[in-house]
Amino acid sequence: MDQLPYVYILKCRDDTYYTGYTVEVDRRLQEHQNGLASKYTRGRTPVELVYVEELPTKSAALQRERELKRLTRANKQKVIESARQSQ
Repeated sequence: MDQLPYVYILKCRDDTYYTGYTVEVDRRLQEHQNGLASKYTRGRTPVELVYVEELPTKSAALQRERELKRLTRANKQKVIESARQSQ
């Protein structure tokens, strides 16, 4: 059975955001925390998971990841805050 894909946003120690894609959010977060997931987050740990969105296909997830990466910091914060309010 295929796992559903997710896009996620991490808040790094230096108050920057990192956006990524995965099918296993917990494993990927642990990889970021351990400095194994990306060069960007390696020197910015600890990181905090601030946004997760499940998508129906890998293609949709990669498209959404690109959309989120193009957003300004202020707009990313709006997406994060909107998701928190809907929980």
